Amino acid sequence: MQPKKDAPEAPRRSDAQRNRERILEVALAELTRDADAPLSQIAKKAGVGQGTFYRNFPSREALVLEVYRHEMQQVADSADALLREQDPERALRTWMDRLARFAMTKAGLADALRQATSAPEGPAKPAPTAVSEAAERLLRANEKAGTIRPGVGAEDFMLAIAGLWHVGAAEDAPARAGRLLDLVMDGLRAGAPGRGVLE
Repeated sequence: MQPKKDAPEAPRRSDAQRNRERILEVALAELTRDADAPLSQIAKKAGVGQGTFYRNFPSREALVLEVYRHEMQQVADSADALLREQDPERALRTWMDRLARFAMTKAGLADALRQATSAPEGPAKPAPTAVSEAAERLLRANEKAGTIRPGVGAEDFMLAIAGLWHVGAAEDAPARAGRLLDLVMDGLRAGAPGRGVLE
């Protein structure tokens, strides 16, 4: 009897995961456009009912912080995939572009994030630990390959690219971020034993 009861669970979990991801995708777009976007509007555009929506995200604060955490984790998780698919130098530069897109997303979500974390008893914004750890893995792979100067740690790297968080979400933001990251990449290459150059 037990196997028959358990059999349908996997599809339901899969549907629930797809619903959750769809809500996060729509919420990112809607909250970036308007920090006060109604939750009912997000649920409707995500194609889920109010019950499903609130089971996943019982409050606006929970939704906003999960959108931010989800985007941050996506950036962090992409580091290992890039290292498998590309040489270390190209993987680092591609990942930096993804980090720039995340920074622009954060700029778009800034008002919603401030609202979500401003209450005295409210939740704290997630720490960017996963992103720093991903940066460390990419830096170590490049140091081993001789494509960046030795001894650059994630903390120094994150400080070097701190300008990303001030680029904002204006129309020219991607181009500005690209120029900034090219400068950082040139600095990382200076003194590299292998003098790797992106083609």
